[in-house]
Amino acid sequence: MSAIGPETPGSARTGRAGWHRRAGLLPLAYLAGIVVVGIAHPFLPAWRWLAVHLLLLGAVSNAILVWSAHFTAAVLRIPAPTNRRGETARLALLNLGVVAVLAGGVGPWPWTGVAGAVAVFAAVAAHLGWLAGRLRAALPSRFAVTVHYYVAATVSVLAGIPVGAWMLVVDDAARPRLVLFHAHVNLLGWVTLTVLGTVLTLWPTILRTRIVDGAVAAARAALPLAVAGLALLAVAVLAWWPALAVAGLALVAAAVVVTARPAVQAARQKPPASFAAWSIAAGAVWLLVALAVDAAILVTAGGPDHAADRFGGVLVPLLAGFAAQTLIGALSYLLPMALGGGPGRVRAAIGRLD
Repeated sequence: MSAIGPETPGSARTGRAGWHRRAGLLPLAYLAGIVVVGIAHPFLPAWRWLAVHLLLLGAVSNAILVWSAHFTAAVLRIPAPTNRRGETARLALLNLGVVAVLAGGVGPWPWTGVAGAVAVFAAVAAHLGWLAGRLRAALPSRFAVTVHYYVAATVSVLAGIPVGAWMLVVDDAARPRLVLFHAHVNLLGWVTLTVLGTVLTLWPTILRTRIVDGAVAAARAALPLAVAGLALLAVAVLAWWPALAVAGLALVAAAVVVTARPAVQAARQKPPASFAAWSIAAGAVWLLVALAVDAAILVTAGGPDHAADRFGGVLVPLLAGFAAQTLIGALSYLLPMALGGGPGRVRAAIGRLD
């Protein structure tokens, strides 16, 4: 099964191709913003916070809204929409909110950031409603578990957004615990759950091989592990029970390993031979490294303030190693496929990107 759907000659001129061309510019614009921040960071206030949120709130969240909708339609076999007004409205609301949050986070306008967080929350909540509606209306599908991952990921980030908004205007003794909660539910919930759900079909598609036996069962088994681990981790960092937080991380890591087994089997059938495949594979390794570093920090920290101060050690492998590599790798395959133009044109585009 292709997660992208059938390609037809000249599809680059279709409405779908035009939509993905325009929507694909959104995460690329935020990634370009990170480059600018990297160059100008000595002159920027709170540049680390800005770079993190350009990547996660800007680039990754835009990619998730666009491509989780695309994969939901593909795996549930939903007819192509006659227009993109709903998706366009959600993306517009999301990006208005992102810009306001970024302004509130680095400038003297914290309530602007709160208003932006409300807009982001509304856009993501509307996306959750769309996902749930598609699940209810669709016929039974072998790959519906992918959409269940998206639902869980969306619920997770909806829990994290209000905490981030609160920290824009309140700085009290609870802040270190809120930082840990906000970071974990957004990174391990919004990002990691989305990736784990998507690789079920995207990985074999990139490798140009079939989905191995047991891959769907593994995805179904891993989802409750990941959700239980994330819930345990979120409660534990708020209450500061580090042993339970590490247990939650262990469950998330177990979910990653469960989903990785069929991915490794597929790679043995058809070894990775493209930038997209190697980038996504490397991202998975860095995710496991980040979870191990995170566990070490939590178990050795003297308190939540110490853990929050040392969380930067988790961000490098988790953001650069996992999130950014996975995003760039996936986009380097998905954008040429969505733009289409026939197999030869797609292969040429992927080759140039490689």
